Amino acid sequence: MPSIRMELPCWCLLLLSSLQSLSANKDFFTSIGQMTDLLYTEKDLVTSLKDYIKAEENKLEQVKRWADKLDLLSATATQDPEGFLGHPVNAFKLMKRLNTEWGDLESLVLSDTTEGFISNLTIQRQHFPTDEDQTGAARALLRLQDTYRLDANTISTGDLPGVKHKSHMTVEDCYELGKIAYSDVDYYHTELWMIQALKQLDQGEESTLDSVTVLDYLSYSIYQQGELERALDYTKKLLALDPEHQRAKGNLKYFEFQLEKQQKAADDKTQKQKERGKRETTEKEEKPKKKVSFQLVPERKKYEMLCRGEGIKMTPRRQSRLFCRYFDNKHNPMYILAPVKQQDEWDRPYIVRYLDIISDQEMERIKQLAKPRLRRATISNPVTGVLETAPYRISKRRATVHDPLTGKLTTAMYRVSKSAWLTGYEDPIIDKINQRIEDLTGLEMDTAEELQIANYGVGGQYEPHFDFGRKDEPDAFKELGTGNRIATWLFYMTDVAAGGATVFPDVGAAVWPQKGTAVFWYNLFPSGEGDYSTRHAACPVLVGNKWVSNKWIHERGQEWRRPCSLNETD
Repeated sequence: MPSIRMELPCWCLLLLSSLQSLSANKDFFTSIGQMTDLLYTEKDLVTSLKDYIKAEENKLEQVKRWADKLDLLSATATQDPEGFLGHPVNAFKLMKRLNTEWGDLESLVLSDTTEGFISNLTIQRQHFPTDEDQTGAARALLRLQDTYRLDANTISTGDLPGVKHKSHMTVEDCYELGKIAYSDVDYYHTELWMIQALKQLDQGEESTLDSVTVLDYLSYSIYQQGELERALDYTKKLLALDPEHQRAKGNLKYFEFQLEKQQKAADDKTQKQKERGKRETTEKEEKPKKKVSFQLVPERKKYEMLCRGEGIKMTPRRQSRLFCRYFDNKHNPMYILAPVKQQDEWDRPYIVRYLDIISDQEMERIKQLAKPRLRRATISNPVTGVLETAPYRISKRRATVHDPLTGKLTTAMYRVSKSAWLTGYEDPIIDKINQRIEDLTGLEMDTAEELQIANYGVGGQYEPHFDFGRKDEPDAFKELGTGNRIATWLFYMTDVAAGGATVFPDVGAAVWPQKGTAVFWYNLFPSGEGDYSTRHAACPVLVGNKWVSNKWIHERGQEWRRPCSLNETD
């Protein structure tokens, strides 16, 4: 009969060790009294062994439930990977599972005899997402929550516009988001997500977390926002559940002391006002607030408003000047018989969209070429104002650039995407696309930058920036020797279910992604001066997967194609 190898826990081994020690020093068979002691020792061993077996069975049951859940989830997800990960909650939960939960599973089954699984999992974990990935996905959810004004319950239930794969967040997921916000000293979002976790616990959702842990974070985050009374109320709720919670007991006394202090200060102020014969009035508060002009709104707010589809709306008169047309670029031989569809998107700056301008086959080929080369979009420090221009200016192939303030390589946190560069020499399709842009714009492509392909991640965005080099950065494109960026051509290679618009905060324009189309605008006036109204941004992708490719066209070679006007102010 083959031997069976059993791994017993430490407490079993200690009992066996004790038993062996007793046997070595005592002749138990010579005394019934001593033998009775052995019966109790054996009884303890049997009880311990049963507990061990039960614990192992519970462990296997947990693993089985986990495997069944993941089997069902992965079967659904792999049917439409990009669509599934287009839901930001699904992407966050994937980061969390691979970075945290699979590690917990590894610890759970570490004593299992299936060494092949353990060694395989250990090897695979080298390629799993890191803490940075999990934190980044969490911050993306918080960014989406703010930009699109979503409440925590909407995100937790997965009830987002255009979703294909609805995903529910557990109490642990909500708690994890709250903890990440807490570590970022973001008490506002800590409160929102701890309240959501508490709400789901109160609704009876099963969880390894308890209300005391959540309330501990919640009460403190509310206190940090200056709401002493609410912080005190939640602290009392915590102590009702755990009267011996030391930190809560200390906080209770401190909050009560601070409230008394505030009340005394308020009373003293009221008394002084009475003595001076003054009364507080609410007349100013009662007056209706004037509507704030969009032009006076801070840029960040404008940006978020436009991302939500709010902001400036064109007057009917301006709208009437926008047209759709068949376009052949002044009888270009390539498009006389088959002109392209062109429509005006905005008047100042003038933005046009070309419809059905790139085929599905071309878009798939571009993605196929770009995927192995995608690297995190990296740009120099935003304090310098050099946005977007840096990666290409330093090197066409470099993934990182130097921060001019620190001298270190840096990654731009205000751009959440990965990008790659493709040349016309690498595939005939790229050369064909470059020629198409030249034919339609009438601009020289030999001095243009390579085709840049970008894929946006969870909550992927690019905050407001200029494509051209401004007067305060005269050497922006010196190494290229082709002058400033005269124009931008932007292909949309996917539809986006929700979010992801290209917005121009200064003028209130919003251009929404539409697969197979491209938008074009000039960054410079004919005089060569920069058009500051072209400052634009890519809104966070709420639901979906956003692929774009852009061509930055430079001044050199355009002297006879887009000549300066006789009027230098044009």
